[in-house]
Amino acid sequence: MTAKVEALDVTGAVPDCPVRAYTEWDPLEEVIVGRLEDSTIPGHHPITTFNVPRGAARLQRFFGGRRFPSFMVKHAQRQLDDFIRLLEGEGVTVRRPDVTALSARYKTPNWSSRGHSVACPRDGFMVVGEEIIEAPMSWRCRYFESQAYRSLFMEYFAKGAKWTAAPRPRLLDDLYDPDYSVPAEGEPVRFVTTEFEPVFDAADFVRCGRDIFVIRSNVTNKTGIEWLRRHLGEPYKIHEIETTCRTPMHIDSSFMPLAPGKVLINPDFIDADRLPSVLKSWDILPAPRPDPVAGEIASASMCSEWISVNVLMLDENRVICEKDQPSMVKALKDWGFEPIPCSFIHYASFGGSFHCATLDIRRRGELQSYF
Repeated sequence: MTAKVEALDVTGAVPDCPVRAYTEWDPLEEVIVGRLEDSTIPGHHPITTFNVPRGAARLQRFFGGRRFPSFMVKHAQRQLDDFIRLLEGEGVTVRRPDVTALSARYKTPNWSSRGHSVACPRDGFMVVGEEIIEAPMSWRCRYFESQAYRSLFMEYFAKGAKWTAAPRPRLLDDLYDPDYSVPAEGEPVRFVTTEFEPVFDAADFVRCGRDIFVIRSNVTNKTGIEWLRRHLGEPYKIHEIETTCRTPMHIDSSFMPLAPGKVLINPDFIDADRLPSVLKSWDILPAPRPDPVAGEIASASMCSEWISVNVLMLDENRVICEKDQPSMVKALKDWGFEPIPCSFIHYASFGGSFHCATLDIRRRGELQSYF
């Protein structure tokens, strides 16, 4: 199906600005890829523990604040290096954040924490047009994560990019529901975070030109969504996607636009009949059930099995996907895409896959409406 495309007049554009991205599928030219150096296991806290599988939660309870074991880093680093070589081989410029002392303890007037990781730049930042937006993340262990990206963002700013940081949250206890528990199967979705102040992870948003889709999750509250809606203003529209996940966090394992008129959904968490009406003209592609992975890998993963949906589009046709998910590889081929399989399953222990591990800085395209 071909989606309706309407060009928009965008004023104030910088012709040679190094930062420009409007969709998840325009041809990728430059990307930031995360790092694993000094990655630290998140400390035990409701905002982290209730958002990860049981194995990762146990790791946090007993080893939170310690560096990840070297063998875990070694396996994931090997796959990360292969992924970077793949991107560069496809003509994409790869940039990296600075190596940062993430295991160091820091404190605010109200709480203290160690850092976590810069493995997943998609969580903390989003590019909308020529603007880099720093998200007000709700994990205390990620409070200073943006420091690793400062030199890159200063470079982009000096060359014409806009650079905005959302209001820095205080992350007081008032932000977290003290009575929260994971809802039982069939119960209404509840959330760890309250509406005490605006918080969101950038990974809860995906872009389709002037239309941006979001889920309310355990790390993104309605106040955070409203802040971004007001900040972006016209010509953008933000649409909320309903999720049935009992521990929702990050839209890119549930709802992933692949090309104009085509979106991949996780059928366990997204009801196609309850999607926003603007998507009625689109092909809704239910992802195949994830193929099982080795027990020892799955037990340490910080992600659900549906991390298979977390693919990265190089353009409208080429898609980087997990090599160890043959059902997804086949489905993408059947839908007319050109899958590029890459082994990345060990990276899930650090919080994500291909989409999470990247922040697309420049995609070749203009702001358009696809609905």
